[in-house]
Amino acid sequence: MDHQCPSPMKATSNGIFQGDNPLDFALPLAILQICLVLVVTRGLAFLLRPLRQPRVIAEVIGGILLGPSALGRNKGYLNAVFPPKSITVLDTLANIGLLFFLFLAGLELDVKSLRQSGKKVLAIAVTGITLPFALGIGTSFILRGTINKGVNATAFLVFMGVALSITAFPVLARILAELKLLTTDVGRMAMSAAAINDVAAWILLALAIALSGDNLSPVVPLWVFLCGCGFVIGAYLIVPPIFKWISRRCHEGEPVDELYICATLAAVLAAGLVTDVIGIHAMFGAFVIGVLLPKEGPFAGVLVEKVEDLVSGLFLPLYFVSSGLKTNVATIQGIQSWGLLVLVIFTACFGKIVGTFIVSLLWRIPKNEALALGFLMNSKGLVELIVLNIGKDRKVLNDQTFAIMVMMALFTTFITTPLVLAVYKPAKMLSKGDYKHRRIERKNPNTELRILTCFRSSRNIPSVINLLEASRGTERGERLSVCAMHLMEFSERPSAILMVHKARHNGLPFWNKGQRSANHVVVAFEAFQQLSQVSVRPMTSISSLSDMHEDICITAEKKNIAMIILPYHKNLRLDGSFESTRPDFHLVNKRVLEHASCSVGIFVDRGLGGTAQISASNVSFSITVLYFGGHDDREALAYGTRMAEHPGVELTVIRFLVESDSSEEIVTIHTEGTSAATLVSADEEFLAAFRTSISDDSSIKYEEKTVRNVSETITILRDYSRCSLFLLGRRPDGVVPLALSQRIDCPELGPVGSLLTSPEYATTASVLVVQQYYDNLYANSSQQRDVASVPEN
Repeated sequence: MDHQCPSPMKATSNGIFQGDNPLDFALPLAILQICLVLVVTRGLAFLLRPLRQPRVIAEVIGGILLGPSALGRNKGYLNAVFPPKSITVLDTLANIGLLFFLFLAGLELDVKSLRQSGKKVLAIAVTGITLPFALGIGTSFILRGTINKGVNATAFLVFMGVALSITAFPVLARILAELKLLTTDVGRMAMSAAAINDVAAWILLALAIALSGDNLSPVVPLWVFLCGCGFVIGAYLIVPPIFKWISRRCHEGEPVDELYICATLAAVLAAGLVTDVIGIHAMFGAFVIGVLLPKEGPFAGVLVEKVEDLVSGLFLPLYFVSSGLKTNVATIQGIQSWGLLVLVIFTACFGKIVGTFIVSLLWRIPKNEALALGFLMNSKGLVELIVLNIGKDRKVLNDQTFAIMVMMALFTTFITTPLVLAVYKPAKMLSKGDYKHRRIERKNPNTELRILTCFRSSRNIPSVINLLEASRGTERGERLSVCAMHLMEFSERPSAILMVHKARHNGLPFWNKGQRSANHVVVAFEAFQQLSQVSVRPMTSISSLSDMHEDICITAEKKNIAMIILPYHKNLRLDGSFESTRPDFHLVNKRVLEHASCSVGIFVDRGLGGTAQISASNVSFSITVLYFGGHDDREALAYGTRMAEHPGVELTVIRFLVESDSSEEIVTIHTEGTSAATLVSADEEFLAAFRTSISDDSSIKYEEKTVRNVSETITILRDYSRCSLFLLGRRPDGVVPLALSQRIDCPELGPVGSLLTSPEYATTASVLVVQQYYDNLYANSSQQRDVASVPEN
């Protein structure tokens, strides 16, 4: 583009009918470029999904494909879609996106946690910078001697050092979340070390930019560097007090004043302008503002939500394209170039992985964790690209060196996920525990009952707490221990990382002992714990929906849980019908029912005990257990009996019997050959024991109802629709449920559960559908309830 200045493009065209070619005008062309980029990068991201690669990789590859390396070999396409005169507009948009993205990246960094990170992390981070930096300087001598002749020596040294020693903090966070390592020790160390590394890399980059001017006098870099330091100090003194004042004015749950948001975004741009004037890149200022913004309170979260989608969705991919347009892989030709590429990749990986590994071993971190840490620290990403692009713009790196370095960044990030998976699998390390109480029905009912209750949003909490209050049984609270797990969905967005910070900051249980946390979820459970002396451990699970069930099942296994209680995937509407807001949770529930190694209950909440949380003294629930027969029904009854010990709970048990004249003609044959007689006898024994135990208890009523067909059953159920809670098994035995299962619409609730939640059955009662955990005898035959009715000859 040096030969002559192309005439500037007009912004908008007069339209195709006036004879204008829309691609000769800035706006239509920019729109076309954005759409093209989005289609390519999102398509690639989708294709790379099975390889579990972070989205950055797809974006970098997409940029390279759109540039001169692949599609751009067709010159007609390059001149039509990315003509030289459109590059200015493209770069401007891309840099605006970059500016705000780095502001968000700064918001993700938590400086407080850096200060507390400890010597171990510091040692890992420092080695992760110095060793690759030294190797980078070594490599730069080789490169300067071969392909990158005649450039400013010091600038080139520093650029190569920085380029090799960077760890991408945002990319690392996404990879850790994807691999479920965020809350493990390795994840914590990697995040903290990467954050320190990030800050150091920015300082080094500022130095490199200061050195890489075109001028000859040595005073200029010094001035640039001093002004940069002055800017950071000035910002450190001015920015935090103002934003602390702003975030004090913003309260949880109220909309944030639009003026504050606007002021912040303006401050980001202004800081960018100042650093650009100084001569360090504009995004440096934006990053500094992001780091200095206080992270407490709702303000930071709201800001991120306002900015992230537009920025990282539309504008940022343009940066990858503008980088891709400069990358021409075809320049890597001949043995020498490929040899240098291998050399660069080797030194980059060697410096990071070996350095981190050795230091970690010196700090007595186990071998596989140390290796995993090394691989994780080796991931590069956006910041790496920024460094290379600035180097290219400042003519420090030529085309060939630039292409080699981009390939290096791609390769190192690409191998991170597979390698970490190969050496370190915390989720799989859990073999089956050997605790014995995996269900509520047990020989000695006075043992401790451990429940894991999951909730998605705060709207289910009061009912869940009321259910737990009832499950407490007697006045002595020690017999119930609860883990409350908040299921949060992880996504690619920056706000997801902020959410992780909040959860990680407070350890795995998500509250701090010292400070009163603003989280109403926690406050509710704390209050419940104090009122009822039940031990409650809140925790957060942050994972994508496809692996959420793993989190739930693994936690249940770790904590020796006897019963997992999941929320029903549909929410109650005001008119009493259910609407499905997130059908994906339906799959989570289904998978937990399949994989859990303990009993599972699905709780259909219709406002159990009203919406307020009830204190122990005024609980009054009437609970109805519907008993048809079978394991799951026995489990429901065992749970009901447990609840009936609570002074405020009245229990009614309804046993449905099929009328004798019809039942004589039917023999039920089970699929895998246990005759119905043995199951019936197990039911009889269980009920006999139950009836002897309740003979002196006035709060439990036992009734037997004989029914002939489904409609009679439904009529009986209607009589009880005034109770607070129905307890029933998911797969009951007997002819009536079999007839009901013809019209089942929600298999995880079973035939009777589906009936109780169907729109035609009007009730205000909540429903808890229980599936009992079977031992190996029944583990393989979840179908054994599919009873075949055969008339007897």
